[in-house]
Amino acid sequence: MNAPQRAERITLSHGGGGKAMRDLIDTVFAGAFAAQTEEDQARLSAAALAEPGATLAFTTDSFVVDPIEFRGGDIGTLAVCGTVNDLAVGGARPLWLSAAFILEEGLEIAVLRRIVASMRRAAERAGIRIVTGDTKVVTRGAADKVFVTTSGVGVIPPGRGLSARAIRPGDAALVNGPLGLHGAAILGARGEMALSSDIRSDCRPLGGVMAALMEAAPGLRAARDATRGGLAAALNEMAEAAGVSVRLEEAALPLSAEVRGMCEILGLDPLYLANEGTLVAFVPEAEAEPALAALHALPEGRNAAIIGRAVDRRTVPVYMATTFGGERIVDMLVGEQLPRIC
Repeated sequence: MNAPQRAERITLSHGGGGKAMRDLIDTVFAGAFAAQTEEDQARLSAAALAEPGATLAFTTDSFVVDPIEFRGGDIGTLAVCGTVNDLAVGGARPLWLSAAFILEEGLEIAVLRRIVASMRRAAERAGIRIVTGDTKVVTRGAADKVFVTTSGVGVIPPGRGLSARAIRPGDAALVNGPLGLHGAAILGARGEMALSSDIRSDCRPLGGVMAALMEAAPGLRAARDATRGGLAAALNEMAEAAGVSVRLEEAALPLSAEVRGMCEILGLDPLYLANEGTLVAFVPEAEAEPALAALHALPEGRNAAIIGRAVDRRTVPVYMATTFGGERIVDMLVGEQLPRIC
């Protein structure tokens, strides 16, 4: 039989279940992920669940970012880090990941290779294995280059019960880094506003940040990665779950000069810009300074800050003390400030 032809772009035959599809899987995906492709399922060791009281954590997410490559990452990095971080902020140790691809006819295979290579590097950095996946091809115009869906499995050790419901008045709110970098990077990459920007996405796994927090602050209540909807959405969700309010200090918010400048020019609020390597965590007041010191010792936490406190419930879940001496409500957005940022 003739060997399958090496194409330069995705064609409908790559989704047809034949030689072209087999060739795509073998030459693009299987080697990069070191995944077994002989069976239709991954076979996972049960040893990770052997510890009595351990809990299985499972999450899934889809990624449709535009553009698919940007400063600081691409859709592949985003797909791995986004799912890994959803596990990590719940106190789980990420173990396994699945990856499903919707490919548009005409996508350059060289671009797909770069995305897959980014996923491999991000998985290695996060300590997770990509063990199974799927590929579908749609006609030109039925998708936008490539969409990725990832599902992750991790294990929460016994006795670790992080939950937003555990937040209490007086708890300190910390973030590990500057706000709004991912949303600003995507906006800059689109070039729609004729702005020249060197802002890079903060796309990165947060397992190390969570490990440092849990060691320095054993009473850690809860954490949330501030992705779509930014810090504002994450805090509103957590405050509602806990039945408290959160009082932010505007002067304490870590914002880069570039993000601040872009927001001022375009009339955007950085509290609503997406982050992909920044989390917000609540710890008891007595553990706030040790937690902050632990974050400052990490590359991912150099700009960590205590940004506010949980307080007794008021009429709104989140509000902010401004630098002008007043207060303003920090509500959730009704719609999207920026669509397709992850």
